[in-house]
Amino acid sequence: MSTIETIIIILLLVLILGFTWALTEIYALKKSLKDKPQANDSETLKLRLQAYERLSLLTERISFHHLISNVPNAGLSSREMQGALIDSIKQEYEYNVSQQIYVLPDIWRAVNNLKEQNIYIINQLASSLPPNASGMDLSKQIIDFTIRNPKATLSNLVLDAINYEAQKLM
Repeated sequence: MSTIETIIIILLLVLILGFTWALTEIYALKKSLKDKPQANDSETLKLRLQAYERLSLLTERISFHHLISNVPNAGLSSREMQGALIDSIKQEYEYNVSQQIYVLPDIWRAVNNLKEQNIYIINQLASSLPPNASGMDLSKQIIDFTIRNPKATLSNLVLDAINYEAQKLM
């Protein structure tokens, strides 16, 4: 046997030993990961349920009924009220934006669409008012809109979707 053949055989043995070692390490890692999830899954489940809870609160807080009752309109013009309502929506949304990593992408899109739709409706209703309208006029306009078009807002639909997904986790 020549020196080159001996070196090739030694290299093949080293490669086979290295490959065998790597496989045993991978199997050991897989086994340890399979043993860990019980603790991890319960913590992840808790975080996901809390995220759905927070998004339910966000959905409630940016619903028109809640916005109108929580944003004081005394002495505000319709433009000031419009700004206050939109600011309230944006603040609530920004406060909860981190929850998107714990929920399904479809749920997050639904929450985002709700935010965008509510801002759009507020802007449309505010633009339909005369320039000298009061904040109370805008509030009445929004309430009238929700009464006349109960299915035009996404709040209930988004809440139902959030509740459905949270129930699936429990």
